[in-house]
Amino acid sequence: MRRTLLTVAAATFAATATLGCSAVEKAISCANTAAAVAQSVNDLQDAIGNAGEDPVAAAQALDAIDNDLDEIEKNTGDADVNQAVGDLRDAVDNVRTSLDDGQTPDLTPIGDATGELTNVCTPG
Repeated sequence: MRRTLLTVAAATFAATATLGCSAVEKAISCANTAAAVAQSVNDLQDAIGNAGEDPVAAAQALDAIDNDLDEIEKNTGDADVNQAVGDLRDAVDNVRTSLDDGQTPDLTPIGDATGELTNVCTPG
């Protein structure tokens, strides 16, 4: 009986440790991808500033942000992360619409949403 309890306890500990590592790995993956999103947002800001020289760069930066967000969604099931990703997708869509309409986009919502994504992806 004691041996069975020790075996069950060991299996429970192993499962918990595995889940814990998985959660940490997801958080690190999320944080790394959030950092990539932040870099893509910087690229977008540069592209908007230099739109006269390279009008395609803004679309490429928006596509990079979308790809990074896809990666985050694929690797996390966290509700706060999903909300931040959704907010950032909305902000990206608004910038894309502004650019398509020939307007100068407001990047403030993208910056705000990126900050929120970084906050919710930070392990700890």
